[in-house]
Amino acid sequence: MIMLQQMIILFIVMMVGLIANKIDIISGDATRKFSKLVVNVTNPCFVLSSVLGDTDAINGKDLLTIACISITMFTVLIILAVFIPKLLRVPKESRGVYKAMMVFNNLGFMGAPIVAGMYGSEAVLFVAMFVLPFNVLVYTYGVLVIKGKSEDGNKLSILSIINPGVVSSVLAIVIYLTHIQLPTIFSTGIQMIGNITAPLSMMVIGASFATMNFKKIFTNVRLLTFCLIKLIIIPVVGICIVRIFVNNPQLLGIFLIMIATPVGSMVPMLATTYGADSELSSIGVAVTTILSVATLPLLFLMLGI
Repeated sequence: MIMLQQMIILFIVMMVGLIANKIDIISGDATRKFSKLVVNVTNPCFVLSSVLGDTDAINGKDLLTIACISITMFTVLIILAVFIPKLLRVPKESRGVYKAMMVFNNLGFMGAPIVAGMYGSEAVLFVAMFVLPFNVLVYTYGVLVIKGKSEDGNKLSILSIINPGVVSSVLAIVIYLTHIQLPTIFSTGIQMIGNITAPLSMMVIGASFATMNFKKIFTNVRLLTFCLIKLIIIPVVGICIVRIFVNNPQLLGIFLIMIATPVGSMVPMLATTYGADSELSSIGVAVTTILSVATLPLLFLMLGI
């Protein structure tokens, strides 16, 4: 099964990152710097590289369909984020983190490499349709829920929204629509940089596991219940609804990957930046990432995609 093979490969690379941290090859400081490198350089190049080759196979109607699915997905997740923390009786001081964990998945670090591995690098353009609203929301909705009702909680900078993730997604769509051809020297360079995204991002995630107390993590009933809802229940219900309107197996597969990937690494980054519960958010990333190695292939098997 292709999905299972992809998850095993990514898990192996994560373990390499964990071991590298344990033997002091990748330190905590290096992990933070590599994270910035992936977020600001390699992943934007990865998105751009999806439209630098042959894009004739990408149907414009399919691209519009996935854009509509993306907008609907984030809208529904934001609505669910209002109720699920209350349902789980999350303490008020932690509800913002849970809301962010509900809405923001690991689309770039994990979702894009999986999509590329299963459907080819050109399919990453579909991921861009999810990355674009993700990046806008993470610096608006994400900041608001993480900061809560602090005095400057509603003050957002437009510059924070115009970031490499948003810019690369917009450029990828423009290049696809206008059929712009970049000189080979530039397109090859961008593709080379983008190709290191998957291994580097997985090693960074693995390295971040080094300081986790997994015995404590896997006895947190509230968090495990949240994982069940996020990684199994929501994807199953979501795919059943989308199947009513879409019958393209590739689009269904990409949507399932986008909605079933683990909590995004941007959540602990925001929590650390704005003084929220960064430990809880880091644990959320770790647990959902580890569980997704099993849940994603299981979902593909269960749903016959």
